[in-house]
Amino acid sequence: MNNFLLFIRYELAEEYADDDDEKFSIAELRRGILKELKMHYSFVQEWGTDSTAEITPNPATVRYTDFLLATTSGKVEGQKAPGKLATPFEKTKVAAYTLGAMTPCMRLYAFLGKEFQKCVHPNEESHPYLKWIETYSSENFQASALQTEELLDKLSVSLTGEELDIIERLYHQAMKLEIEFFNAQPLVQPVNVPLIKDPNFTKDRLMLFSDFDLTCTVLDSSAILAEIAIVTAPKSDQPQSETPMGRMSSADLRKTWEILSNQYVEDHEQCMERIMASGKAEKFKYELLEKALEQLAEFEKRANDRVIESEVLKGLNIEDIKRAGERLILQDGCTTFFQKLIQSDSIDLKVHILSYCWCGNLIRSAFSSAGLDMLSIHANELVFSDSVSTGEILKIMESPINKVQAFHSILKECEDKRNVRVYVGDSVGDLLCLLEADIGIVIGNSSSLRKISSHFGVSFVPLFSGLVMKQKECREGSPSTWNSRTGILYTVSSWAEIHAFILGW
Repeated sequence: MNNFLLFIRYELAEEYADDDDEKFSIAELRRGILKELKMHYSFVQEWGTDSTAEITPNPATVRYTDFLLATTSGKVEGQKAPGKLATPFEKTKVAAYTLGAMTPCMRLYAFLGKEFQKCVHPNEESHPYLKWIETYSSENFQASALQTEELLDKLSVSLTGEELDIIERLYHQAMKLEIEFFNAQPLVQPVNVPLIKDPNFTKDRLMLFSDFDLTCTVLDSSAILAEIAIVTAPKSDQPQSETPMGRMSSADLRKTWEILSNQYVEDHEQCMERIMASGKAEKFKYELLEKALEQLAEFEKRANDRVIESEVLKGLNIEDIKRAGERLILQDGCTTFFQKLIQSDSIDLKVHILSYCWCGNLIRSAFSSAGLDMLSIHANELVFSDSVSTGEILKIMESPINKVQAFHSILKECEDKRNVRVYVGDSVGDLLCLLEADIGIVIGNSSSLRKISSHFGVSFVPLFSGLVMKQKECREGSPSTWNSRTGILYTVSSWAEIHAFILGW
């Protein structure tokens, strides 16, 4: 039904287009939709479905088709419905709106076709959806999706900023309706996503662990604390007698911080080289990696000692730190994920943040401002005297060894039931926890994490591909289980993927 409607909508878009090249492009796309309709009809015949039987459409399908019909008629939410389309500009605008509503369908199917193609074995000729996958992963369909996007760009050239905003809203609404359409389809076999829908969670607990810096945040917290110190420090021309707690001037602080940062980068590279100096592991062995990372632990401790000795964190007001935390920019989708997660009352859940951050108050403030006070924060702490930092750091978590010790300590307090352990991290500092978790999820593209992991036999699998493999295990009758210390970590590009995996749509 969706494709038939697309065919009709392309026909209307072609009628509204003012340019001959645009009309030709839309006509080409319409011919492509006609081929899809023929393919779908062949499925109906192949599966023995009665095409004449009256079937009540799924409500999600109706919402999507109603949206397309309204858009191609020029009826856009919040906008006055047009009368007769008298001018070429009015017709072009409606054609652009129509393409804006239909382009997500093309792009989504092109994306799904390619992703599914990666998961089908080359010799798997009996796959029930092989023809569907071949069609939407084909170069012809990929080209059609790109052509649709290029045509949308061309039709949008003459539009105003307000009209472009309308197209953006139409695009997002169309994609949302597409996802709801897929999500509404009945399931005929057990599935492994979303994770919280696993029947075992009626008796199990989800233990979610996450790093903070560059996993949840856009910027590293150490740089933020240093910037607070520099901005609030006295100027160079301020008399020493007026300098609180004998603080360095802002200029001296900036110079000291630059020296510390450069030394950290240089020493970190040397530490990585020493760890990689051993022969490459033929297969993954956790104990070997753990022993090697003790060198990183010593490096991190020395780096923190230098920070304390330099007194760059001396004189920070706790209220300034809390305000910085409230304004801290988190990764797209991170806040929404945690908010939705803690609102889920269908599972037993505990969330712990494990971080090298020098100031746990910064983390608590960042999450508290988003209503996430229930997250348990495990981090280092600045020492304060009358709300002003002394420059000392209460060292609680400095290394991968400390992190994994905290990981096990937390789990030891929760042995009343089985825990499904998920860890999200981005760096070498998270590596042991990622491997100890039942599901270790790597976000970002840390080159040092990849190098060290590869050297010690750890492999990376895109989360989507890993879930497909797990789903095949379900289909073949094997129980789909997650285990720690397998040497396999799952990669994602954003928190949206984590959200979809754990919570679903």
